[in-house]
Parts: sequence; C-alpha cells; structure tokens
Amino acid sequence: MESNFESNPLIDRLPKHLKQFIKPQDYSDYSPINQAVWRYVMRKNVNYLSKVAHNSYLEGLKKTGLEVDNIPNMYGMNRILKEIGWAAVAVDGFIPPNAFMEFQAYNVLVIASDIRQLEHIEYTPAPDIIHEGAGHAPIIANPEYAEYLRRFGEIGCKAISSHRDYEMYEAVRLLSIIKEAEGTPKSEIEAAEAQVDFLQNNMGELSEMARIRNLHWWTVEYGLIGSVENPKIYGAGLLSSIGESAWCMTDEVKKIPYDSSASEKSFDITKPQPQLFVTPDFAYLSQVLEEFANTMALRTGGLSSLKKLIKSNALGTIELSTGLQISGIFTNLIEEEGKPVYFQTTGKTALSYREKELVGHGIATHPDGFGSPVGKLKGINLAIEDMSPRDLRAYNIYETEVVTLEFEGNITVSGEIITGSRNLQGEIIIISFKNCTVLHNEKVLFLPEWGIYDMAVGKKITSGFSGPADVNSFDMITHITSSTTIKSKKSDQKTALEQLYFQVRNIREEKNNADLLKDIFENLKKNHPKDWLLSVEIIEILASNSQYSLLEEVLIHLVQIKKNRPEVTKLITNGLELIFNDELV
Repeated sequence: MESNFESNPLIDRLPKHLKQFIKPQDYSDYSPINQAVWRYVMRKNVNYLSKVAHNSYLEGLKKTGLEVDNIPNMYGMNRILKEIGWAAVAVDGFIPPNAFMEFQAYNVLVIASDIRQLEHIEYTPAPDIIHEGAGHAPIIANPEYAEYLRRFGEIGCKAISSHRDYEMYEAVRLLSIIKEAEGTPKSEIEAAEAQVDFLQNNMGELSEMARIRNLHWWTVEYGLIGSVENPKIYGAGLLSSIGESAWCMTDEVKKIPYDSSASEKSFDITKPQPQLFVTPDFAYLSQVLEEFANTMALRTGGLSSLKKLIKSNALGTIELSTGLQISGIFTNLIEEEGKPVYFQTTGKTALSYREKELVGHGIATHPDGFGSPVGKLKGINLAIEDMSPRDLRAYNIYETEVVTLEFEGNITVSGEIITGSRNLQGEIIIISFKNCTVLHNEKVLFLPEWGIYDMAVGKKITSGFSGPADVNSFDMITHITSSTTIKSKKSDQKTALEQLYFQVRNIREEKNNADLLKDIFENLKKNHPKDWLLSVEIIEILASNSQYSLLEEVLIHLVQIKKNRPEVTKLITNGLELIFNDELV
C-alpha cells in the first residue's frame, strides 16, 4: 500500500507553519498485531455503537472510506474526504492546541498515525489512528457538525494562551508518549502523571485557550447528544474507546445539559470522565460556541485583550478601530482610568491591514519592537481617524508640519510629519514622524535619535488574538517539541508472534489453508502463552469453518488466560460475543 497520502487542494493551501507538523504515513510500519488491534476495536465499535452512537456515525464510516478490517491509509481517506470538503494529514502525536484548531479551520483533520498497543486496546491517553480515524472522521460526514468543527477551529486558533497552557501541553504530550511506549519504567510514568496532575490543579485563572479546550473536550472529544435521559455518543474520545463508550452509558457517569459553563469545567486526561455534557443537537453546539466567542478578546478588545496578550508572552495581535493590526510580543502598556493609552511590543513586529502585511512595515522595519498611543487627542471629541482633510489641516496633522499631539492619558508625540497611510475607507491608520519625541508625562518613550517614529492611529483596541495577522510576516517554522513518539521495539519473540498474526490474517482473507491453524495455535500456546487476541481471531475462523474440535481447545486455552490475566477477561468475552452472538459466553 502507499506509504504516503495523496494531497488535495485543502492540503495544498495550508500555510507553511502548519505543514511543518505533517509527516508521511508509512503504512509498512503497521504490524499484523496493529492490524488485529484496529480490527478488534472496529468490530466491537460497529456492533456496539450502532445502538448508542448518533446515527451519523455508521453513515460516516461509509462516507469516509473507513474499513473494519484494515487500518486506513491517507491516500484512500483523502480521495474520499475530498468529496465531503475535508482532508486528513498525519502528525506525530499531540501538536500545540492552536495549531490543531487552525488545521480544523482549514477543513483538515489531524490524525496521529501511530496506533495503540494491544495492552492499551480499550483506551490510551495518546492520540492514535483509532481515536482520530475511527473517532473524528465518521462524524464530520455530518454537514452541520463539520461546520461546527470548522468554525470551532477558526475561533479556537485565535484564543490567547498562558505560559502554563504550554507547560500543560508538553506534560500531557510526554505522558501520552511514555505511557504508550513499551517498557517504560513505572516510576517514570508516575512522575509524568504527577506533573500533569500538579498542572491540572495549579492552572490559576483559566486562559482563553484553556477554556475553549474545555469546550472542545466536552463536545468534540467527549460529547453526548440528545436528551439527558436518552443520550447518544458523538464525541471521538468515546467513539474510539471500547471501554469508556460502554461505561459512559451507565448511571455511574453524571449527564449534564450542555451550555457555555462547560468552559470552566476542566478535565483529567488520565482518567475516565465522571460527568459528561449533553447537547440537544449539533446546531446548539454552534450557538454555545458563538456565546463563548463573544467573551474572547477576539471580539471584546479593550484593555483586557492587551493584558491577556502581555500575560501570554507569546506572539499575538491587536486590531485598532481603523483596522490596523499590530503583531508581535506585547510587553508593556500604560493605562488611565481603565483604558489603554499606550502599548509596546518587544522584538520583531509587523503591521497589517485585513490580514495582509503593509508594505514597508514588516519585521525588517520594526525589528526591535513597536509602541504607540491609542485613543483620542486631549480636548478634541473628533478622533484622528474620523477627521476630514479640512479637520486634519486645521490641527496641523499634515505632511512637513512640525506638530505636538497631546493624547488623553498624557501621552505627547512631537515631531515633523513625513507621511501618512490610509485604509480602504480613507481613514489615516499610520502617521510617520522624523525628529520625534514621545513622552508619558516626563517618561521618555521615544527619542529622535532612534529613527523614524511610526504612530498607529486608532481611538480604541477592537480585537486581540493569538498569532500574527499575516502568517507570512514571521518565520513560524520553528516548533520543536521536547518529546517524540517512541516506536515499538522488535524482539525476536515479538517478530515471531507477528508472523503468526500475519498467517492467521492471510487464512481469514484468502479463505483457505485453515488446516494450518492447528500448528499455529500450538506454536502460540507454547511460545506466546499470554497473548489472547490471536486466539480470538483463530476461533472466529474455526467457527465459520465448523472446526469444533480445535475450537474447543482454543476456548479452553482462553479460559486459562482469563485465570492468569484477569485484566483481559472482559476483552476476551467481548471478542467471543462478536463471534457467537452471546451463545457460548
């Protein structure tokens, strides 16, 4: 099969900073055991979820080209997803939340192409192809839900994070990797769990990103739909967990009507969820999302948006009432009477309008930061942006004029005006000065010897959000994670076991050579006595061929495994139920 995936126009138009997360899907990496794990989970899911999942799930399996018997490859998925306006890309485990959501905004499904170990077949904290492919992909075939997911990404990628959010991301990523890796010392897992637990309980005031991630968790990952009394599953975390999809339907899990208060309810990724939220329909999800978006700096602007960006200590953008967008790392502000009167960035800064960098105002022009007053001139009700050419002449805001502009908040800008830049409506958005001095009372903010002073024009901050206005303004191909996924090690014993799985798979698919099952089973029982899944697969073939004598031997062997490994008893029972329709269990 193909080791990569066919691109499509949706992937081609992704910005470079998102493409850095994409990796090829090497289909040859999937072992026969991996294929058996996928098949077991999918057979169990299709059987069980047909009763408890939203009706879009089974319909979506067909539309997205997912097969029960084979791990999907990206080549096939992208050809089919293209028909419903989506695409899929492979990534290495967890990626930063803003990037994950931005992919969604481009109608691209992010799929961690690794697959869980057999030992974690019921649930893994690591994102894997079962969770992403069998969980997320089927539901996006529902147009209304797909639009919710796209819109969520569009809004979510603008959410402002805190430094603690990034610590949490790295801690969860590390935990998911080492917990899924074979042979990780228990002490190492416990230390990683303790770090995640510490951060979860010490996040402080939740950032916008933390709150919108909560909404994502309680809907996209762990959402129920319908009524509290009779909910159905649509969340990918539940759809991909054969353990939790059953448990969540019991009275042990509290069901709560979904609303925007779910943004305040944090979650523990290491444990089953004690409560879940139920939305009446997919349209209501979009309604709550818009309610939440109305609380974000993206829409509220003002002083709080600037404070959030400063606290984040990360690349962000403010937009002024003229539409001028300033992108950089915001470090300082001056406020008077609850209003920002001056803002300052440190380091590379770019100015944009309508998400396009203004000519001559990229990071080469502003490599060391950018500062500007914001607000109206003192004693003048008319803001600069609202002034007509006659008004501007009256106040000497004109080329070659030497002028002192005194703003509310005691900010003064004194210098010779060189030129101005206007937006599409004809409003002045930047005024450039030479020989300029900027003061706040007696404090110096800018001196003539520092060069040209470009002053932003805007009576207020209308928006603040994470990331740059123009993604091409900055070099964003810089993401380096502190951890990478750990590939399974191949011992001689495991290689031999995989060969047995391969032989059984061939016998099932080719529907011949069933007489080899006796020798395969004897080899399995002698050399791999703890393995249970291959015995279940052997029984499936024997039952279809009516080979009851050997079937009885394998059943007895599974009874012994249940005694020796009680933790897999339910998995064995579930597998046999699928074969015998509850007759022999």
